[in-house]
Amino acid sequence: MTCRPNPGLLPKHIMNTLTLLDRLIAFETTSAASNLPLIEFVEDYLKTRGFQVTRVPDDTGLKAGLFAVLGPAGDGVMVSAHTDVVPVTGQIWTRDPFRLSRDGDRLYGRGTTDMKGYLAAMLALADRASTVPLKEPLKLAISYDEEIGCVGMQSMISHLPRALGTPRACFVGEPTSMEVAIGHKGKAAFEAICRGQSGHSALAPQFTNALHLAAEFITELRGIQRHYATKGARDAAYGVPYSTVHVGTLTGGTALNIVPDRAEMRLEYRHLAADPTSEIAARIFAAAEHVSARFQALDPEASIDLTQVNAYPGLDVPEDAKIVSLAKSLARSNATTKVAFGTEAGFFQGLGIPTVVCGPGSMAGQGHKPDEYIEISQLAACDAMMDRILDSLKA
Repeated sequence: MTCRPNPGLLPKHIMNTLTLLDRLIAFETTSAASNLPLIEFVEDYLKTRGFQVTRVPDDTGLKAGLFAVLGPAGDGVMVSAHTDVVPVTGQIWTRDPFRLSRDGDRLYGRGTTDMKGYLAAMLALADRASTVPLKEPLKLAISYDEEIGCVGMQSMISHLPRALGTPRACFVGEPTSMEVAIGHKGKAAFEAICRGQSGHSALAPQFTNALHLAAEFITELRGIQRHYATKGARDAAYGVPYSTVHVGTLTGGTALNIVPDRAEMRLEYRHLAADPTSEIAARIFAAAEHVSARFQALDPEASIDLTQVNAYPGLDVPEDAKIVSLAKSLARSNATTKVAFGTEAGFFQGLGIPTVVCGPGSMAGQGHKPDEYIEISQLAACDAMMDRILDSLKA
């Protein structure tokens, strides 16, 4: 059924959040689509409430993010969300993914958990903040293309200091079931092009099979993975407590009777803060060079061309940091956690902004799944946290 807010059934203080979530879910902002209709709605919403808004478009002009601020000059507090959602293609939904619906305590729709529920709570906070005097500013960061590797924030981050200065605290609202997340691994992604020689498969040993280069490179990568699993840094707070190396795709060849002269791989590493990224990358590039050299002994044209195509920083916040105790107080949570998935938090931390991740919903339970939902009780807890943020900013 379509979600219709009912004052008799829902807590009064989340009515505005629910109305906003209903509107946000209706914008189909999968990463392949433009997010501009949603951005235009949010930009108008914030400007009519007195926010100073900076729009940051991408290179295509089809997507944009926003930085917004309300209140007097000063550090203030920033809340952050992304607008894009993962696709529904290939998933079996029992309801319209782009129309908010309710069943008991659950609100269904693509992005309810990841992470338009939090964005709706941010906008509801903005509305409440516009009605009271502030002694410190409220700041909002709203991005795009987070789901394809934090690509949007990579382009936006250089604009943040001029638009928002340096907030004294930042809360990224990825789903943590309202626990305070103080860490996640960083990531780098690579493309490898393996080049060999084409020829008739009846004479296969006379040619360099590009898939054989790829296979031996994968073997080398598995050796790097074993190194980090057995000798690298460890952090028991993670489900996988060490840095990882992963091959996600391998393609090559056109027909069984043709020796393939090209194969393409996509691979990544996700690293703990204690494992330097430069060291992991150096091992991967050295492996590519090692395999290439072996094949070049017989075929000088054989090669593996390895290119880094994306990266985002991890998050690593000390348990005793002031931002952690503040977040626990605001979220009414005694627990901290570290999450398996990446976020934009590391970009903010890199600017010297104390940052944690804390938001409604469960990534493991609902994120990226068909019939994605968020529980009303989780939204209520998030709204309560937003109220406490506002209380800390009031004059």
